[in-house]
Amino acid sequence: VQLVESGGGLVQPGGSLRLSCEVSEKIASFSAVGWYRQAPGKQRELVAAIPIAGNLRYVDSVKGRFTISNGNAKNTVYLQMNSVKPEDTAVYYCKALREVREYWGQGTQVTVSS
Repeated sequence: VQLVESGGGLVQPGGSLRLSCEVSEKIASFSAVGWYRQAPGKQRELVAAIPIAGNLRYVDSVKGRFTISNGNAKNTVYLQMNSVKPEDTAVYYCKALREVREYWGQGTQVTVSS
């Protein structure tokens, strides 16, 4: 299984960015697919996730600003980031979960700065 993230970059506070995660297998074959992030000196944290069953999940700090979605036909998961803040600066990783196995992408850097 391969996951490839793209769409990161430098964005000003208040701006928008859309991250993409291309998955080598059908998204529906996983129990969940999600986005995580890791800022310098901090632990990796869940940002948003799409479980195969149940509601979408978001960390409180991004609720109302970020939206996770999937394009099943394209085996791609997106993270739309609006109203970004400097504290959103991190490396963003895509993760897919199948039973007990986790698959990770290499990450894409997002920097929010004026």
